[in-house]
Amino acid sequence: MSQLNDKQEQFCQNYVLSRNATKAAKAAGYSESSAYNQGHRLLQEERIQERLKELTNEMVTNVDVVSEIEKQYEVARNGGHGTTALKALELLSRVRGNNTDVEDQTTESLEEDIKGIMQALGFEQCFLLFAEAFPDEFDNEEEDDELLLTEELSSTTDTEAGSYDNS
Repeated sequence: MSQLNDKQEQFCQNYVLSRNATKAAKAAGYSESSAYNQGHRLLQEERIQERLKELTNEMVTNVDVVSEIEKQYEVARNGGHGTTALKALELLSRVRGNNTDVEDQTTESLEEDIKGIMQALGFEQCFLLFAEAFPDEFDNEEEDDELLLTEELSSTTDTEAGSYDNS
């Protein structure tokens, strides 16, 4: 394998940690404006790919990363910190390789995952997300509420008008 220059080696070192080519390119010293393109270009090079494999294989840690992230997720979920809980889930997905087969998941397991996420987000955030996901359903309810309010107002006005006529 041919030797990498300093910037390329720095890119590899940073990429292994962040798994983000643009961030790695910026950290390696590539300009802000070209970091996206440089990162993409570097990931296409065979010698960069080989070095990334080497670095990944060399990474050894005494910390069980998965269990630590799982603990952080539980603390965040139980504490009502939705954003932190979602970030922990995202990290778990990355660490685990994000290669879970959809076939392995059952409807029940997906529902349980969704319930956990909803609990972490809280009722108000879930309500807002439902309104965004199903705008037609929520628009109809608003129209129904407006119609009921209009009917109530008109019946009150009719009753009041009748009482004035009787005077």
